Amino acid sequence: MGSSLAQKLGVNKEVLALSAARFIDAFSNSILIIVLPLYVAALPSRWLNLPDEALVGILIAAFGLISSFSQPFAGVASDKLEKRKIFIIIGLALMAVATFVFAVAKNFVDLIIIRGVQGIGFALTIPATLSLMADYTEKKSRGGAMGIFTTMRMAGFATGPLLGGFLQVHYGFSLAFYVVGGISLFGLVVVWLLVKDPETIKKTAAEKAQMPKFRDSISKEFIILGVASVIMAASISMMVALENQFNHRLSQTAIGFGVAFSALTISRVFLQIPLGRAADVWGRKIVIISGFILLAPTTAALGFVHSTTQLVIARLAQGVAMAGISAPIFALAGDKAKGSSSGTQMSIVTMSFGLGIALGPILAGFMAGYIGFESPFMLGGILALIAAWLVYHYITETIHRDKREPKAKPA
Repeated sequence: MGSSLAQKLGVNKEVLALSAARFIDAFSNSILIIVLPLYVAALPSRWLNLPDEALVGILIAAFGLISSFSQPFAGVASDKLEKRKIFIIIGLALMAVATFVFAVAKNFVDLIIIRGVQGIGFALTIPATLSLMADYTEKKSRGGAMGIFTTMRMAGFATGPLLGGFLQVHYGFSLAFYVVGGISLFGLVVVWLLVKDPETIKKTAAEKAQMPKFRDSISKEFIILGVASVIMAASISMMVALENQFNHRLSQTAIGFGVAFSALTISRVFLQIPLGRAADVWGRKIVIISGFILLAPTTAALGFVHSTTQLVIARLAQGVAMAGISAPIFALAGDKAKGSSSGTQMSIVTMSFGLGIALGPILAGFMAGYIGFESPFMLGGILALIAAWLVYHYITETIHRDKREPKAKPA
């Protein structure tokens, strides 16, 4: 059945298996996006007398920062050891165990430590997963394959917050953490059974000796793609730190916030594959730039919504923009990555995405707490336009449409 479904989607079974595992991982961990801000506010102690919004930002940032700066090391290690699958297995195991421990946390420092362990686990999984995606896809169809991968990931993110809000409102925090940990373990089993390392990453001793050092593997274009990924991720993650303020301003519960947060991922689910395939036909750059241009006003709009309905609409529009950015950026990075060091090179883009996920909430928490609620979203809009300019000027296209042969002149 898996092979027939993969054929219908135009990918191989390995890509489908990785996509399914990513769905499970995203579903379980997106539950925490809703639960953790409320958990911080519910703890009896305070840390450094900071506002709750700033504490939530720090907590989210702990995960993103540790994950981001660990990913290059994980990418280099996977290249050196010629292993991808084992990194994914160990990472998922760390994330599952750490999630179970959330239920017995006593203070904010405990949460920081646990979230840091989760960040290390996440760092082990992502470069290895995207390297496998690059190994199992071809340039002509990589955008579509990345579209399927990110669609599955977004489907998990779309449904997870809905369940997270429901569990927190009706059953409390502990059950939510146990559910997340259990689902993560299930994802580990899926990877163990269905994913294997390809033979293409096997290298001779001579090839290993000639592998470039980390700094020599990273070109200016990978740095620009990294900066764009930071901006993209920060723009969509800013609202996480402000859940309590959104709920108060809009008179909504955690369920309402969960619906709004999921709206971005819902629109991505429907558009990610078509726009990924469009990047295979039209080119990567035009789709990415268009996405950033749309991301600018839709991010700024989040600071001026007055109802849950408006918040949902703004997030839906953000999702359209994200669908035009995410898969094409990963496909473009895959096009430019060299096989012998693809783990190292892909880790720059994945690290940057994690860094943006970390910086967005902490930036929003401090700016909203000390400047004004609208300020972080306005900044996010400006940064999105800067990202569009950077991609336009500094990234070379990898997909070129075949030009039609000129018509012969009549004799």
